Amino acid sequence: MIVAAPGKLAFGEVISEGFGFFFGNIRLFFHLVTIPWILSLAIRVAGTLVAAESAVAALVEKAIDVLPTIMFVVGWQRLVLLGPQRVERLPGTGWTARETAFLGHLLKVAGMTFLLMAVFMITIWPVDPAALRAGPPIDPEVAQRYALAGPISFGFIVSLLLALRVSFGLAATSVDVPFSPRESWIYSRGQAWTIIAALFLVYFGGAFVTAVTHMLTLGIVAGALGAREGASVVASTASSLVSYGVIGLTVTMQAVIFRRLLGWREGTALATVA
Repeated sequence: MIVAAPGKLAFGEVISEGFGFFFGNIRLFFHLVTIPWILSLAIRVAGTLVAAESAVAALVEKAIDVLPTIMFVVGWQRLVLLGPQRVERLPGTGWTARETAFLGHLLKVAGMTFLLMAVFMITIWPVDPAALRAGPPIDPEVAQRYALAGPISFGFIVSLLLALRVSFGLAATSVDVPFSPRESWIYSRGQAWTIIAALFLVYFGGAFVTAVTHMLTLGIVAGALGAREGASVVASTASSLVSYGVIGLTVTMQAVIFRRLLGWREGTALATVA
């Protein structure tokens, strides 16, 4: 039974190594991300054409978009941990047992978080601002739905923090090392808040940058061309690429944490304490 991890993490060192690797290999990023990015754009366009805007349609689109994202993530994490010669194939050109294993691991890590988000969007979203203001009583059925917002949001936040803590183990699956969320939990004892803080900073800071990119691109293109719909397409395309950059940086951090925390090197067994 594993009871301790062999390494210690320093927040600043993890952030520095992760950013340094990602931006030091930015040309490889564009090489590896191209096909998954195009697939994600195609999924978004198809979702817009075949379904009206609704919470369920948005969730289905996100669920399908996980597939090209996984193909990119597996290839990128192999680059981080094994080097460019071990990527094996261009991400997006095929789905293998490795990606299937990664998907299974991802469901164990973040399945509950996605489920709670889905429940929130289906039962509560969109929120009517008028219902939150003082005034006449709102419909009892609507009030009952809104009453669920607190417990669901609390559950989502807790599940998100737990998912962030154990998500570094996904890097193990990318390099064909058998690993589980339980092992991630055990190895991260004493390091949990460092892991959570590093991944939270990168992912949600990146989400802010993605949103700003979308708004700036939309405003600039709409102002230059005067075509709102065309500007929206350009903005969505740009923000989608930035979003992949955020994902790339986040999974780089996961790989760095995995390697540093476990002292992992290819061909060596994971250090364990019985």
